[in-house]
Amino acid sequence: MPPMQLPADLEHRLAQIGWRTSALPDDAPAGAFPARVSAQHRAGYELDDGERIFNAQPAPRFLKASFDPLERPAVGDFVLVVPGTPPQIERVLPRHGVLSRAAAGERHQRQIIATNVDHVFVVTGLDGDFNPARIERYLLLVAESGAQPVVVLTKADQAEAAEAAVAELRQRLPDPVAIVAVNAKSPESVAPLLAWLRPGDSAVLVGSSGAGKSTLTNTLLGQMRQATGAVRRSDSRGRHTTTHRALLRLPSGGCLIDTPGMREIKLTGEETLDAGQFADIEALAQSCRFGDCAHATEPGCAVRAALADGRLDPARWHNYAKLRDELAAAADTLEAQLRRKSEARVLTKALGRRLNEKYGPR
Repeated sequence: MPPMQLPADLEHRLAQIGWRTSALPDDAPAGAFPARVSAQHRAGYELDDGERIFNAQPAPRFLKASFDPLERPAVGDFVLVVPGTPPQIERVLPRHGVLSRAAAGERHQRQIIATNVDHVFVVTGLDGDFNPARIERYLLLVAESGAQPVVVLTKADQAEAAEAAVAELRQRLPDPVAIVAVNAKSPESVAPLLAWLRPGDSAVLVGSSGAGKSTLTNTLLGQMRQATGAVRRSDSRGRHTTTHRALLRLPSGGCLIDTPGMREIKLTGEETLDAGQFADIEALAQSCRFGDCAHATEPGCAVRAALADGRLDPARWHNYAKLRDELAAAADTLEAQLRRKSEARVLTKALGRRLNEKYGPR
């Protein structure tokens, strides 16, 4: 059976909110239609079909404890919906641009932040929140998603050394990464961000509480939609004024996903350091005399030579080494967890065979 073509008007509406195809899967249920997840609540989901926002419930299998949480509907997903009272989410359609992190805690578990995003706005305040090392950590997660990062430095109107901060960050980040300093309350100041928020574009905001994500969202919306709050003077941190992820349509035609502030940016173990922002350090390490160089006291160390002559910034090297060690530990945890899951599946199958042999198939 050939894929079901969407009506032209429906395809056009969906394209405005990021839809990238013209047909449904060939095995789509009769009467099913696509929509995008704009919010998730305890009571269910809010969906957007390009014309209206409505509530829906997930199919029962999504609620089973054994169901993989990563396969459940997430904000930004396009889903197949079966009409009813209420409508029901039947299937999550293929994703792109999936931004995720490792959930807090000792067990390795990925947590999806947003899906089907083209750009990730890494929002940092030019106050006590400014931390280049944390921005580099965010960029590792963004690189894994395949989306394009944009570093947005807010409170530029309040920072005396805004230009110096931008210059410092420019030296640490790869040239392709855009850096934009803004006054989040000024429509004129945030206007450059509209280049990444055209019709059909989707962007997600990430950053600490108090960085100005909700203020930026309100300015881009042209109305007070998201709650905002003051930050503490001691550390420039704020309370969680945004309590859940929400996809919002902007007057520019793009879609913006606002998210709660992140206290912890935990790597998943699947990120890589040999490309993007740390490619030059990896290349230096490959130039060391010894392949297992620890970059400490070994002779012929290209990394220490670059540190000595100023080609490599010590703060950037320190953050690279910290992320490298953390990434290795996360990868080991991920491997061990996957191995345990595999062993558990083997044991379950073996037990099933023994029960069948003893009592017969059930």
